[in-house]
Parts: sequence; structure tokens; C-alpha cells
Amino acid sequence: MPGWTCAPISDRARRVKDVRFAKFLVFVNGGVPLALLAWDAARHQLGANPVNFAIRTTGMLTLVFLSLTLLVTPVRKLTGWNWLIFPRRTLGLYAFFYGCSHFLIFFGLDQSLSVSRTLAEMVKRKYLVVGSTGLLLMVPLALTSTNAMVRRLGAARWQALHRLVYASAILGVIHYYMQVKADTRQPIGFAIALSVLLGYRLAVYRRPPRPAPAAAVPGPKRWSGPLRVARIVQETPGVRTFRLAPPDGGRLAFEHRAGQYLILTLPIDGRKVVRTYTIASSPAQRAWCEITVKREDHGLASGHLHDSVREGDLFDVAAPAGRFTFDAAQAGSIVLIAGGVGITPLMSILRSLTDRRWTGDIYFFFCARTPADIIFRRELEELQRRFPNLHLVVTLTRTEGSDWTGRTGRITGELLQQTVPNLVARPVFLCGPASMMEPTIQLLQELGVPRGQIKSEAFAAAKRAEAILALASPDGTPAAALAAGADPGLPILTFARTAKSVPLDPKKTLLEIAEAAGLHPDFSCRSGICGTCKTRLLSGSVTMDVEDALDATDRANRVVLLCQAHATAPVTIEV
Repeated sequence: MPGWTCAPISDRARRVKDVRFAKFLVFVNGGVPLALLAWDAARHQLGANPVNFAIRTTGMLTLVFLSLTLLVTPVRKLTGWNWLIFPRRTLGLYAFFYGCSHFLIFFGLDQSLSVSRTLAEMVKRKYLVVGSTGLLLMVPLALTSTNAMVRRLGAARWQALHRLVYASAILGVIHYYMQVKADTRQPIGFAIALSVLLGYRLAVYRRPPRPAPAAAVPGPKRWSGPLRVARIVQETPGVRTFRLAPPDGGRLAFEHRAGQYLILTLPIDGRKVVRTYTIASSPAQRAWCEITVKREDHGLASGHLHDSVREGDLFDVAAPAGRFTFDAAQAGSIVLIAGGVGITPLMSILRSLTDRRWTGDIYFFFCARTPADIIFRRELEELQRRFPNLHLVVTLTRTEGSDWTGRTGRITGELLQQTVPNLVARPVFLCGPASMMEPTIQLLQELGVPRGQIKSEAFAAAKRAEAILALASPDGTPAAALAAGADPGLPILTFARTAKSVPLDPKKTLLEIAEAAGLHPDFSCRSGICGTCKTRLLSGSVTMDVEDALDATDRANRVVLLCQAHATAPVTIEV
């Protein structure tokens, strides 16, 4: 349905009503053939053999509704009419209803409710066995046609189970063909239609995945060097975008994937502040990249960026890093859910997909506080206008005193289900404040979305990657400072190579404790992504906030990242 869904609430309400009306229309029209059959039966206008007429009619209706059910997916894919997904279950249930009516008329009126006569007839006429088998296969489909059953079974198992409809339709057509004795044109017509519908599915299933475009393939694993602030844009009162470009005006020396981030080293008041920021721009932009930063209350780095940085300034940058990425070649659609400044990695994904004119459905949900807090508002509106496969929903939590007429409140399960057809089958990317992340992940799982399909990145997690490094120590004796304030009751951290032991403060990383003890292990990003501070854990255990730099082999060999490792019990490391 065209139009940008951050539109007035009356437009959104009308769309919801349209979907409900479509379901109601299918429900009413699906019952019309039964009403006509009953009307003709009451008026004794079913011909010389009314029972056979009723059996034949309900059998035909079963095949018609099975065919319509199978027709929904290809028509939706070819036309982009995603609303067709909503009445599909109604069509399937009508197929089951008419199939049951077909059998019950035969059993009740033709066989006089005699089980023995019915079984004898089935042994004699093989097409009855074929048809009955097709009907039995529809029973589990009807029983699991509710949202509750989708959640209970899980998306993968539910979809696998409902492929039984293919077998049921095939058996139904064979049953019809075996039943007729002379004129086979109608069963052959159904067979041709069914062959086309199943052939379409087979072609889509066997189609090889498209190769990933060059823009989505990362180049060098790591690059570091200076970038110049080429442009600063005020997105909202508290959010700015910083465009970073090579000082020589050439191309970026690194490639990245949408959703990855870079690491800035900022000199602030005689200290180095290392901070990670998502690259908000598209990987297709090769001359520059952009970060979008919200000014946080008491935020040292964000305050510096907003107050002190000017166009022309140079940053020390390391990039790219991060695994919050989407492989467009392996999926036909995507759901993006953002909260606040968590929109930045999802905006990079959206820009990347639209730059390449990706044809899959993009469902983009953005929750902000006020109209003034809608980051990238104009660009989102323009992208929605240009790309009909982008379905955009913006909802606000605070609208008092504003002229906002769009959706209000947080992102709910009802909103997701109304907007996204077959939500359980689509990959979901989620980024926002920690207070939003856990409830939304739980909500998605309750709706039946498998945890493996949900990729999340809490924006608050970026704060734990921040580190402050002293450029000059006031007294030059960091170890003494540690010893002076150390709690003798704390557990011990032992450095194996130097045979040195120091109190272990669980609030500090092992790297910070090592530096305070006068040791100088190698490090670079202090964010858990470069791997420079890898060290073997010889005894004890640690927890790590970020471990992007570790692979399966590292974990098997008890390799840890000093800059991310915390311990609450005695440990020994190879330093």
C-alpha cells in the first residue's frame, strides 16, 4: 500500500480498516457458494441427483480455494500487494471447510452414515482413498492456522508443516481426475493451474542466490589513519552528523559493510578518548563516510564533538569493525526497528539497500520522543516517496504541545503484525537504547520470531567501549596509586611472565589493572575489536563486554581481550 506510514493517524487507521475489510470481504464471499447451494437445495433445484450435485460442487470449491491459497504468494511477489497475505489463512480454512463438507455429504447422504459401507466403497473406488488422504493432510493445517500456534511451533516448523498444502492440492486434483469418467477437461485445467503455481515455487526455491554487490563486501580487515571533518550537519537539536573524508580529497582507504562502525581517538583536555560510532552513510559512498552523534548528558566525547569540533579538524580513525550487518543476497525482505539515535546503523542499511535499488520489502520502524527528535526525517520521507518497497512507520512517545498527527506510543506487537505480513519469516534488525532492546526482543519472540532471526545492537553498548588514556601521569607512578587505594581483601591478578601479582579490582579491566601496575601490554582500540591486546588466560575465568576480535580458535585456546576482560575471582594471565 503506497504512501509513507508516518502519515496522519487517520491514514494509518484507514489502512488497518482496509485490511480488516479485506478479511471480512473474503470471509463473506467465501460463504456465498454454500449459501447458494443451500438455497438451491431448499428449492429442490439441484437436479435429478441432488446428492451427487452437492458432492461435486463442494469438491470443486475445495480445489478452487486451495488454488486461491497457493496463488497468494506469487501474486503478492509479482505485484507488491502485501495486504494479500492477510486473507490467505481464511482462504485456506474455506478449502478445509468445503473439503469436510464434500466428505460429510458423501458419508452422511450417500452412504447413510455407515462406516462399513464407506470403507467398502473406498476399497472398491481408489479415488476415494486418494481424496480422503488429501483431506486428512489438511487437518493439521487447519488446527495450526492461528497466531498462537505459529508462536508455539516457531516460524521454521510452522512453515515446514504448512507445506503439506502442496501434497493436499495434488491429491485433490488426482482424486478429481480419477473420479470423472468421460470429460476430463476440468480436472486437467486444475492440474495445469496447480503445475504453474508449484512450478513457480520450485523455480524460486532452486534459484541460486544473487552474488553480493561489491559495495557490501568488506575490503581490508582494518585500517587506521587520519580523516578530516568535511561537513557538519545539525540533524535535530541534540544530534549532529559529521562527514569524514580523506585529507587529500581522494577515496576512503577502507571499505565497510552497512551497520559496521569506526573508532575515533579524540584528544580532550590532555587525554585521549577512544570512542566507537556507527557509520551512518552507505558503503556506496567511497569519498567519505558519516557518523551521527547524539549529545549525551555529561557525555565527554559527544560533548566535545558538538562543542569543539569544527569543519577541517582531523580525527585519528580506525575502521571498519562490527558484525551488525545484513546479507541482502540471502534474504528477500528485512524488518528494521530503531529507537532514538539507534537509527544510525539501520539508516546505513537502508541507504545501502536503496542505493542498490534492492527489490525486497523493507519494513522500517522508528520510535522517537518528539517531532523534533525524528532524525533524518526529510530523507526518510523522500526515500519512502521514491521506493514503494519501503514501508515506513514512525511513532512518537511525547507529542504534547506539538502539531503531530501521526502514530503515538511505543512499538507494539499489534503494530508489527498489522504492518508486516508473515513477520515470523523475516529477519529483524534492532538497535536502540538498552531500555528498549530487551522488551522488544521478548515481544518479537512472543510473536513467534525465532531468536536466530533477530539481530540486535544496543546503542548503550557503545559506551562501554569508551576508554580514557592519560597522555601524561601527574606523578609517573601509576602502580603506587593503585597500591595506595587497594583493598587488601580483593582477589589477586597474577602476571605469569613477570611473576607479579596485584589486587584485582572487578570494576576495572585487566588492561587498566596491568597499566596501573606499571606493565605495558600491547593494545590499540580498547574497544574489543582490533585484537591487539589478545592474551591467554592461564587460570580462572573472566567476563567480556565485547569480543568481536576473538574467533572460535581463540575461545578454544582461552584467549581473552585485556581491554574487555573483568574478573571477580583470582586469575592468571600470560603477560
